[in-house]
Amino acid sequence: MDRVRFDYVLVGGGLQNALVALALRARRGPVRIALVERASRLGGNHTWSFHEGDVTPASRTWLEPLVAHRWPGYRVAFPGLVRELRAGYASLTAERLDTVVQRSVREAPGSEVLLEADAAHLEAGRVVLHDGRELVADLVVDARGPEALPAAAGQGYQKFLGLELGLEAAAPAETPTVMDATVGQADGFRFVYTLPFASDRVLVEDTYYSESPVLEVEALRARVLAYAEDRGLRVREVLREETGVLPIPWTGESGQETPPGPLRAGYAGGFFHPTTGYSLPLAVRLAEHVAAHPPGQVQGPALRGLRGEVEAQSRFCRLLNWMLFCAYPPDQRFHVLERFYRLPEDTIRRFYALDLTLVDRARLLVGRPPAGLSLRTAWSRWKAA
Repeated sequence: MDRVRFDYVLVGGGLQNALVALALRARRGPVRIALVERASRLGGNHTWSFHEGDVTPASRTWLEPLVAHRWPGYRVAFPGLVRELRAGYASLTAERLDTVVQRSVREAPGSEVLLEADAAHLEAGRVVLHDGRELVADLVVDARGPEALPAAAGQGYQKFLGLELGLEAAAPAETPTVMDATVGQADGFRFVYTLPFASDRVLVEDTYYSESPVLEVEALRARVLAYAEDRGLRVREVLREETGVLPIPWTGESGQETPPGPLRAGYAGGFFHPTTGYSLPLAVRLAEHVAAHPPGQVQGPALRGLRGEVEAQSRFCRLLNWMLFCAYPPDQRFHVLERFYRLPEDTIRRFYALDLTLVDRARLLVGRPPAGLSLRTAWSRWKAA
């Protein structure tokens, strides 16, 4: 059996371990990294976005090469509210992530990117691949995606289908629409997310906060194309399709540290926003933590402190999720987000960054409840839980 020694073995080549690899290269210099991914490329087929306030200036220095698109602001639209926010917004693409991270890791002496390599067994300091190769390291990081996260007793789903569209003619320059909830409501809270990558290229995602994880792919494709047509976009071709089903829990806890096993990271470790599904802000924070400590000290008191901070924020978000899924009929859930987007921009920014203050939490909970609140719905869901 082949046995190879590294400083770090990162299992799962998605966003979380891509960020860990870049942070390690930026902060710890000549370390030996093995990045293991079962697919033929890193990053899958995804787009990740974040608000400029989600990450610190220090983190942006190594995150910047991944940024494929950036805008000075974004807009949201609801039946009773249209608002443009001044917070900068940026997106990463899987194609760029694959190129940047593979180059960075392969340039490090003694480091490897192992594609089409599936991990059969993980433990502290050791990974065995299906082909029998054994990778030994001071730290193993397990970040194999949302499917590795145990289902909570109470949870809904954020699910989406996006089409990247090539247009016949250039469209007027626009800011991203992070949430257009003026569309017909179906299968829970529905909105459309639009990112204008270029004047003749746009990503349109049809998104749902639903009790069901099932994606009706054909129906969603048709809805995306109809939405584009309704807005005057002349579609030349579909360049790419992406889908996702993310957990939106209202019970349970964030991932817990489990020494002496591998470090559970990304979704498997609870490092995601429980309400929005955004994963980049917490993935950056965990990457910075890993890079700030020698591998043998990563799973120590500082990690418990970080997990405690994440859990305190996540607990509040799970309460909001309970309100969204349990206190409102599905076709009335949009009122909750409509009220949220009337709050001060700083509160909105801190919510997305999962860095809410006590005043922010009070603003989210205090005051007249959003229209559509149903005590009967809340009571029935509470009894069923």
